[in-house]
Amino acid sequence: MKITVPLLVRRYFVPLVLFAIGVFFQLVVLPNSFPASHYDVLGLERFATVEKVEDAYSKLSSKWLSSLNLPTPAEFVKIRYAYELLTNGEWKRDYDLFAIDEQRHVIDETIMRHAGESYLKVNLPLLYSNWSGSMDQDLDVLTLENFGSIVGGSKAMLTMVFSFGSHRCATFMNSWTRIGALLDGVANTGAVDVANVQLASFFAERAFNKQPIFRNGLPALIAFPPNCASSNCYIRYNGDLSVDAIIDWLATSVLGLPRILYYSKDSLVQKFFLNSGMHKIKILFFSKTGERAVPFLRQAAKEYSTYASFAMVLWKQEDSSVWWNMFQVDSAPALVIIKDPGVNPIVHYGNLNSSQFFELMEKNKYQELPQLRSTTSMALGCDAEGFSLAGSNVETWYCAILAGRPGQTLNKMRDTMRRIQKTLRDDADANGNKVSVEASAAVAAMKANRLSFAWLDGGVQKDYCLFYLHKLENIYETCGPSDYDSKDVPRLFIVRYKRNSVEHELRPKKKPNSFWSAFDKENSNLASQIVAVYNGTVDIQEVIQWISWIVEDGDKSTMHPYFIGAAPALIPEESTTFISRSTQSIFSTGNGLKDRVLDICTSLYEFRRDPRIGPMFFLASCISFGAIWVRSSSQPAHSAEVEDGTTATRNQTNRRRKTSTTDIPPSITDAVPSDAHQLLPSDSDSE
Repeated sequence: MKITVPLLVRRYFVPLVLFAIGVFFQLVVLPNSFPASHYDVLGLERFATVEKVEDAYSKLSSKWLSSLNLPTPAEFVKIRYAYELLTNGEWKRDYDLFAIDEQRHVIDETIMRHAGESYLKVNLPLLYSNWSGSMDQDLDVLTLENFGSIVGGSKAMLTMVFSFGSHRCATFMNSWTRIGALLDGVANTGAVDVANVQLASFFAERAFNKQPIFRNGLPALIAFPPNCASSNCYIRYNGDLSVDAIIDWLATSVLGLPRILYYSKDSLVQKFFLNSGMHKIKILFFSKTGERAVPFLRQAAKEYSTYASFAMVLWKQEDSSVWWNMFQVDSAPALVIIKDPGVNPIVHYGNLNSSQFFELMEKNKYQELPQLRSTTSMALGCDAEGFSLAGSNVETWYCAILAGRPGQTLNKMRDTMRRIQKTLRDDADANGNKVSVEASAAVAAMKANRLSFAWLDGGVQKDYCLFYLHKLENIYETCGPSDYDSKDVPRLFIVRYKRNSVEHELRPKKKPNSFWSAFDKENSNLASQIVAVYNGTVDIQEVIQWISWIVEDGDKSTMHPYFIGAAPALIPEESTTFISRSTQSIFSTGNGLKDRVLDICTSLYEFRRDPRIGPMFFLASCISFGAIWVRSSSQPAHSAEVEDGTTATRNQTNRRRKTSTTDIPPSITDAVPSDAHQLLPSDSDSE
C-alpha cells in the first residue's frame, strides 16, 4: 500500500510545526537573546576580579602595540568599554549584581562615529565617571533598620533605588529633591542605595533565572500605598522620569486623588461654575506653566469636595484683562477663592505650602452666608440633635434661615443677610456706625456664637421648608420646585433651640393628629424648638431689630409654645458632584489595564531568554507525533484505503454495476410496449 506524501505531511503537520519552532528558538532566538557579556569580550569567566580584568586588557594591548592582530574600531570599542566598566568598582558591582549597564549605547555610537577609521582615532576614555560629586546632597538613605518602621503607615511612601555610580541618577537628583518638596504632607520619600544589596534586592524585579534586575535601569521608583509594607502591594513606576509625570502617577494611581482640570476663559463659566453647585465655594488656581496640580491640592479637592469645587486656569497675558474684570487677578501664580455671588473674591499671589493652604481652606470652606445642608446643619448649629456653635453647655441658641428657590430674588436677599451678619459680627454698620441699643441682644448672641445664619434651597429641601413654614399662605412661592409657581418669594425665619429637661418632662403626651404632628415625636436627644417668621421689609436695620427682639424674648420668656420633634431630614446634595462629573473617570487605586498589558508583554519578552522554551517545543512535538502515530496504527486495515479516497470508491462503483437487474420484478413504472392498448369497460360511452 502506497501512502502519498501530501497525506503524510497533512497528518503530521502539528508536530512538524512545533519541531520547526523549537529549532528556530534554539538556533536563532536564544543566541541573540544572550549577547556576549563584557567578561566574554575579554575572555574571562563571569565575576572575574578587577585584577584579572586589568591583566586581560594588558595582554590584548601588548598584541596591538606589537602590530599583531590589530583590532577593528568595533572590536577595540567593545574591549575598551568592557575594561572601563569592569575596572570601576561601582559599575562592576551594579553590573554583576543587577545587570545594570546604562551606558551601553556608547558602544554603538562610537562604532558608528569611527567606522572605517583606525582604532587609534577613538577618543578615550569612553565612559565619563566624574559626576558623583553632584549626588553629595542630603539624601534620606534608608537602611534595613529604619525601613520597616517607615513603610506600612497611614501615609504612602515613594522610594527611589539609586547608585552613586549612575549618571542617570546624578541627573535625576534635582528632580528628586523637588518631588520630595511637592509630596510634603501627602507622602513620605526615601532612597535606597544599591550598595545595600539585601534591601535593593527587595525592590528588584526577577529575571527567568531568578536573578534580581532593574529592567528600566536606575533610578527605579517604587511606591507603597498607605498600610502597605510588602512586595505584594507596592507599585512600580515605568514611565517618564519627569517631575510632572511622576507626581501625577503617584497622586492618581497610588493615592487615588482626583485630577484638577484646566479651563479656558470660554469654558470656565459653562463647564465649571454652572456644573459645580451653588452650595460650594469655588477655588481657582492660575498657573503659568500648565503643570498638573500638586498632590496636596488634589488631596484638598478630595477632602473638601463637600464644600468646594476646584479648577486650574493657564495664565495667558492676552487674557489678563478678562481675569482682572472677573476676579481682580493681574498675575500668576495666584489662588482665588470665590465664596458668594456678588462678593469680592479672595486673591492670594505666589505659591503656598501644604499647611498654609489647608489653614486657608479651613478659614474659608463656608460661604459668607452658608447653605443649610445635610453635611453642614450640625456645624452651623441649625439642628435639634446638635448643639450651638458655643458648645454643648449652652442651653439656648438661634438659627436665622433664609429659605427660597435659587434665583436673582434669593441672591439679593442673600446679599442683605450677609450684610446683616457682618453688621452684627462687627457691631457696626457699613459706615462704621455702632449698632443701636435695640440690637444689642442680637450682637451679644452673635459674639457668643449663639446666633448663626444660613440659607436654605427651598426647591431641593421642600419637605424641610414646609415643615417650618407650612402655616403661611402662598407657601409654594418659597418651598418646592419652581414649577409650582412662577413667583419666587424668599422668607426669613428663626428657630430657637433649647435644651431643658424640665420642659421635656412637662410636655403632655399626645397622639399625632395630622401629617405635621407626626414629626413631633418624643426624642430625649432633641432640643425644643420655637419658630418665628419675619413679615417686615428688607430694610437692614428693621431686620436686625426684629432678630434682636426674637433673641431677647426667647432668652427671657418660657411661656411660648414649643415642640420637641424631628424635622424632615435634609436631602443630601451630591457632595462630590464636581469630582464625579469631571475627574472620577480618572481615579485609580492600583495598576490599570495599561500596566497589566505592559506586565504581560514584559513577561513574554523575558521568555525569549529562557533556555527551557526550545526543549518544551521539542517535547510537545514528540508527544503530538506519538499520539498521531498510535491513533493511526490502531485503525482497521481497510481504513487506509478509505483515507486514500480512490480504491474504495472505485470498488463500490464496480460492485453496483455488476449487480444483475434480471431478477428485479416488473413495476408499473416500466416502459409501455408499442402495440399495447387499453381495454375499456362495457359501460363506456366510447364508440
